[in-house]
Amino acid sequence: MTILTVVLGPIVSQAADYWGRKYFLVIPTFVGGGVGSLAVSRARSMPVAILGFSIIGIGFGSQPLLHVVTSEVLPRRWRAWGQAADMASNAVGAAVGLYVGGALNRTNDPGAEGFRVYFLMNMAVYVVAAGLCWGVYNPPLRPLQRELSTRQKLARLDWGGYGFLAVGLVLFSVGLSYSKNPYEWRDPQVSATFAVRMLFVIGLVVYETWVKKDGMFHHGLFTGNRNFAVAMFCVFSEGVAFFAANTYFAFQVSVLYESDALLVGVRYSLMMIIAAVFACLTGWYCAATRRVKWATFVAFGLFIVFFICMAMTMRKSNTPTWGYTVFLGSALGMTLTTLVTVAQLSTPPELISVASGLIISIRSLGGTVGLAIYNALFHDVMKNLGNNVGSVVVPKGISLDDVEMFVTALEAQDQKTLGTIPGVTADIIKAGAIALQDTYVVAFRHVWIAGACFVALAALVSLLLFDPKKEFNMHIDAPVEKEEDLYSV
Repeated sequence: MTILTVVLGPIVSQAADYWGRKYFLVIPTFVGGGVGSLAVSRARSMPVAILGFSIIGIGFGSQPLLHVVTSEVLPRRWRAWGQAADMASNAVGAAVGLYVGGALNRTNDPGAEGFRVYFLMNMAVYVVAAGLCWGVYNPPLRPLQRELSTRQKLARLDWGGYGFLAVGLVLFSVGLSYSKNPYEWRDPQVSATFAVRMLFVIGLVVYETWVKKDGMFHHGLFTGNRNFAVAMFCVFSEGVAFFAANTYFAFQVSVLYESDALLVGVRYSLMMIIAAVFACLTGWYCAATRRVKWATFVAFGLFIVFFICMAMTMRKSNTPTWGYTVFLGSALGMTLTTLVTVAQLSTPPELISVASGLIISIRSLGGTVGLAIYNALFHDVMKNLGNNVGSVVVPKGISLDDVEMFVTALEAQDQKTLGTIPGVTADIIKAGAIALQDTYVVAFRHVWIAGACFVALAALVSLLLFDPKKEFNMHIDAPVEKEEDLYSV
């Protein structure tokens, strides 16, 4: 789904300038979210479930337009408030999803049907959202909607860039997923995939630089000032950081500290609640002071604190991890509010959709790249799990031939299978569990250290931002009302 967000975001954002925002908000939400969720809820096999999630990914393609519409219908002075509202509503929805999902799958039983109810609920939410948007959001036609024919609109889309980006991104993700899992870097499955991927990346750079100057990397975005380029780098790093936490925080909690899926979700949901609060505070600060630079720097500093704290966690760090979510939530709420705001204020009004699509796409790209890197680092440690556990339990009486079965049962907490292994005692199970958890601690630590490195660099780069105070004015770029109605007495 993340790859689909990266690829579809620029397409939808660019097309929305030619066909209008409304259809690209309604159709992907209804078809992608509604139909995709229904498919997942009815899935009886993994291929069908994967297909359902792929369809849901189509709905994520309209994500940039949420930031576009929120900003362009408000005075520029209030844009930070608009982005804060987006972030807060997103966080509240995520928290509710965590509570419901955890409650419906609390037993962690693979045979439970709770996920079906969850995705049926998702389907209802998507359908209602699409219906509300269809009935309530009725903006006037945009100039390019009226002036261009369908053929002209299709010709203006950046088809070559979309192709280079999609293929290059997929090959990058596949190559890194193969790394250490099970192939080495020198194996052709990894090295050849990366080599072909580099060809497409070079092709994308050449194409966007010299061939398609008004495509998804529209040159007008970079000719005004440096803020947009700096914001792109920072939001890429924020995506890398967020997806580390989004994937591995709950994973670590469930492996080391908590077996109840609902309580795992509650712990992570604290981050969402804090993010909503800090997004609103940041929106107020930016609107009141017309500044974004130092809020962004402080946000990345909070990310660094979170990653350092998580890198220092051990098997018995259960209680402190509740508090670490405060650092993560505050950082997340602040960065998305400031970076989207400054990116939009630093580009021409007619390019706000393209700019927002690129920003959200780059964030998801950061997440995709980050996840691939984290998975490689994580699996590089976890490949030693069998040896680590074996070195502890074999001297205590477990046969070397039974180590693999012992580790598998231990990971699944399958007490019945553990009881059938010759020589197993409660003391051996306890020793094996400690060795297993210690291996996970090291694997998670590598992820957190990598995340800290990305955000530390982003914190330094964010100092290159400047505060666009003059752009925080009361002009409305795309009022919902007609111009004569807006200014009539």
